Amino acid sequence: MKNKFLGTGESGYRPLRKIATVFSGLRYAVLYDFSVTYKLILSALILPLAFGFRGWIDFLIVLVATTLVVMAELFNSAIEAICDFIEEKHNEKIKVIKDIAAAAVGVSVFLWIIVISLELWQLLSVFFPIAD
Repeated sequence: MKNKFLGTGESGYRPLRKIATVFSGLRYAVLYDFSVTYKLILSALILPLAFGFRGWIDFLIVLVATTLVVMAELFNSAIEAICDFIEEKHNEKIKVIKDIAAAAVGVSVFLWIIVISLELWQLLSVFFPIAD
């Protein structure tokens, strides 16, 4: 798509190309960024159980938390790549930018861990009820 501000790119809107770009970026992140991979795998294991045993609300909560943490990881990876591209040597300003991006991931991971832990606790109570 043509960038109106920079005057670069091709004119016209190509939604299939945009979808292909999304899957290409996600594929790259899953293959080369373990922090994205393990979160997606763990969530993919819990999502069907959450839906099957607890209902659609739990499914959606796990899905939203997983989406937020993966988005934060993707943004963090992109910011780090841009920073490394711009400045290969140590730069204190770039370090601060990377630290802020990492903090965003940390906050989203904290939420994701809480949601996944609570969902696992609830699922385990379905399989192993606590006797009164």
